Amino acid sequence: MSPAMRIDVVSIFPDYLAGLQLSLIGKAVEQGLIELGIHDLREFTFDRHRTVDDSPYGGGAGMVMKAEPWALALEHILGADAEGTEGTGGAGSPPRPVLIVPSPAGPVFDQRTAEELAGADHLVFACGRYEGIDQRVLDWAQDHFDLRPMSIGDYVLNGGEVASMVMIEAISRLIPGVIGNPESLTEESHEDGLLEYPIYTKPANWRGHEVPEVLLSGNHQAIARWRRDRRLERTAEVRPDLLARLGDLDSRDRAVVDRFESRGETMTE
Repeated sequence: MSPAMRIDVVSIFPDYLAGLQLSLIGKAVEQGLIELGIHDLREFTFDRHRTVDDSPYGGGAGMVMKAEPWALALEHILGADAEGTEGTGGAGSPPRPVLIVPSPAGPVFDQRTAEELAGADHLVFACGRYEGIDQRVLDWAQDHFDLRPMSIGDYVLNGGEVASMVMIEAISRLIPGVIGNPESLTEESHEDGLLEYPIYTKPANWRGHEVPEVLLSGNHQAIARWRRDRRLERTAEVRPDLLARLGDLDSRDRAVVDRFESRGETMTE
């Protein structure tokens, strides 16, 4: 059995991350596939108010998260003091942990990123709040971590907890053993650049809505072609930008997309 992936999350609201103990991720932790650590940033402060923020230099609205509590929390995770060399990625040393800082200023997290990060040994998520974390922490962290600012979309959240949970779930489900049926991963939306086809279950007639006849035919080749066509159509309708990233389609796929675009509607038969 391969070593467990280690995931650490630092937040001033550790209870926010309780959802990571549920469902498949919770089971993966119980089974030893994931080692999960949730850390309260306020535990790395020393004043009676457990202060983690202060006003920004240069003026402006909002508060900035202080450098020292973050450095102490990250050093605690590294298991080394500020002058140590453990985990710095030098010759003969283990790979540096990946430090993911949710930020609207980072590149957008996608399925390809999830697949890459699912192969890491150790992920650390730094959940910023307020106006963000003192830049000097991120500059310092580059010497100790593989630093990855990361966005989950072009909008602003109150903090990094929700974004971290999104990324952790997307990454964790790709770790071998977390999903019971690994074949289900191969037909999901975004797995090969296309959205997923429509899905149905019993009964075949529900409130006058019929399941497409081909799905009842037992003809697996026809079903596979129908599903491929629906994926192409759905992607062309909802996310044409994804089709553009795929490059050249084969003649059969291109004919489906062209027919859909000329009709302006999704085929279901």
